[in-house]
Amino acid sequence: MIENLSIVKHAPHAGRGLIIALCFLLWGCTTSPTPADALAQRITDSRFTPFVFRLKPIDNVTVDHPDAVDYFDIEQQGDKIAITGNNNISLATGLNWYLKYVAHIHISWNNLHQALPDTLPRLSEKIHRETRQPDRYYLNYCTFSYSMAFWDWQRWEQELDWMALHGINLSLAMTGIDTVWRNLLKRIGYTTDEINNFIAGPAYQAWWQMNNLEGWGGPNPDGWYNDREALQKKIVKRMRELGIRPVFPGYSGMVPRDIGEKLGYNIADPGKWCGFDRPAFLSPEDPRFAAFAAMYYEELEKLYGKADYYSMDPFHEGGNTQGVDLTKAGQAIASAMKKANPQAVWVVQAWQANPRPAMIDSLRKGDMVVLDLYSEKRPQWGDPHSPWYREKGFGKHNWLYCMLLNFGGNVGLHGRMNQLVNGYYDACHHPNGKTLRGVGATPEGIENNPVMYELLYELPWRPERFAVDDWMQAYLTARYGAEPTSEVQEAWRALEHTVYNAPVNYPGEGTVESLFCARPEFHLDRTSTWGAAKLFYDADSTAKAARLMTTAASRYAHSNNFDYDRIDIVRQSNADQANVLLQAISDSYDHKNLPTYRHLTTRFLSLLLQQDSLLASRPEFSLDTWMKQARSLGHTDADQQLYLRNAISLVTVWGDSIAANREGLHDYSHREWSGLLKGLYYRRWESFLKQRMAVLEGKEPEENIDFYDMERTFVRYLSSSLSSSMLR
Repeated sequence: MIENLSIVKHAPHAGRGLIIALCFLLWGCTTSPTPADALAQRITDSRFTPFVFRLKPIDNVTVDHPDAVDYFDIEQQGDKIAITGNNNISLATGLNWYLKYVAHIHISWNNLHQALPDTLPRLSEKIHRETRQPDRYYLNYCTFSYSMAFWDWQRWEQELDWMALHGINLSLAMTGIDTVWRNLLKRIGYTTDEINNFIAGPAYQAWWQMNNLEGWGGPNPDGWYNDREALQKKIVKRMRELGIRPVFPGYSGMVPRDIGEKLGYNIADPGKWCGFDRPAFLSPEDPRFAAFAAMYYEELEKLYGKADYYSMDPFHEGGNTQGVDLTKAGQAIASAMKKANPQAVWVVQAWQANPRPAMIDSLRKGDMVVLDLYSEKRPQWGDPHSPWYREKGFGKHNWLYCMLLNFGGNVGLHGRMNQLVNGYYDACHHPNGKTLRGVGATPEGIENNPVMYELLYELPWRPERFAVDDWMQAYLTARYGAEPTSEVQEAWRALEHTVYNAPVNYPGEGTVESLFCARPEFHLDRTSTWGAAKLFYDADSTAKAARLMTTAASRYAHSNNFDYDRIDIVRQSNADQANVLLQAISDSYDHKNLPTYRHLTTRFLSLLLQQDSLLASRPEFSLDTWMKQARSLGHTDADQQLYLRNAISLVTVWGDSIAANREGLHDYSHREWSGLLKGLYYRRWESFLKQRMAVLEGKEPEENIDFYDMERTFVRYLSSSLSSSMLR
């Protein structure tokens, strides 16, 4: 618009005023930035950026493949960078591609804003990328608890920008769904106390939404519901502006356990989950099923509007289906969704036995998208080498190739780069790949291992199989702002061929677990019940990477990305060394070698404190960051204490003594964080190692320490003091 103002000086005198007025009118109409402009301004903290964004339908451009559904072009236009795409997500993806691979600017969780240099690199030729995969999905129910439970709008706004930059156009949106349920239950006569007994607390919403538990972590104050409703409305509004389609939790048959007694509903009991009573399942043969579902969708639409995708996972993780006609249940759930929105699609997680064939086989093609939740290790799409092999995959239903990667928000360098890449292209060329519609990230926790998410979300934009080694070099250049030094390249080669290529048959669910975070015992092989701590690589490999990154640090003094990675790699090396050291301690105890035991335990405890001190330098690795997020949402002292109790319990005991001890949930969400290391993990290990030393010295008999009591004391102290003084 500014360029066209030059016509004013050549206009006849009499008409010049009209033209000026018209120009100012048009200028006033264009002051509001487009979604792509606004995104570029937010991530660069700049009102004006050197980017020109153009929306152009795919039918009007030259594409390489007739089945392409999205594309972007990047080219030089004078002193500006012109990015053309068929929708706002394509524009955002193109912007990110330019920043990474031309300007060498990497927007990451540890670096969500980055100022542009005065002069951006010029393009000598146009960059064109396209994809035949229409869906790029994001989030797991668990992510909303393990990472997002206490996010405010500022943090959500940053995440939505990150999502758009990575091409994500389909995402779970479950914030504020508890308000929908509160309104629904009030509508059918439930009291506030009865509602509180059903809806879970802030940190446990994921498992309540997946029909695993009721009420745990509550009751929630009114302010919580009001704040979450307001936040969800902002989230959904921004999603729709950017072109991200929200996936709302739909109605999957869940009802309070007492609804049969209270209102006479015909219900089935799905049993227990990790010691918790599951919500009841409303029988699809109860004539009130359709009416109850309709009320749910009405209340959902009142608050957040309709969606074209609804996520539903009945009988998640082993729920008892006895007495339930699964075919009728699937039909009832799908029918209720379609009545709310005839265009809607059911999104379901492929996890363990779900989705049960009897529940989905009778549904129409196109009415369901299956998330193959753990494609990089236990795919269900039809890989014959998988322990969860399904010969025909998901049959006629569409599905997404998903990377789970993280469990419980645990901290650790981890991935399966080669398996992720090769598995994707294998799936594309497999007969079951004819219903593959894209990729997804379905982690339980985020803000870790950024390299894996970059790799995953580029897959749809790369039509041919590629070498991870070559891709890694380009990634490091983008990550650190310049071609990596020989030390950095060597460090990452060591990581790429160890922690980032975990064997498919490695027994744990996620990263090699740090035994710093484990309840103390000798000869430990895991920290959490379903994890593993045995190294599948030599600890010297991560030690070497840590040394090389430390050596190169002075050359990257102003790189936030490098500093984050350096700390994370040194942390991994320390954890690996500690795991090896603990085995030596165990052996020395077995052999009653007191001098060696005393020496090694001193080293172990010193290394643990060293780890705490190291991680205190980055907010991403601090318990205090998690606590501040929780505390900041409370309007009263009571609110703050509730939120803190939720936050700290989740990453320590998880639940009550039955869930923690008998069912094994303690330390499932352990975090190698400053504050937790010194405040809890050190105290546990110090008590245990001293007590066992006294045994070797003949001073005390061997006895078990009540670690649950120690953990609960830690939770009570931090949640009641409203202070982080204990962490310092």
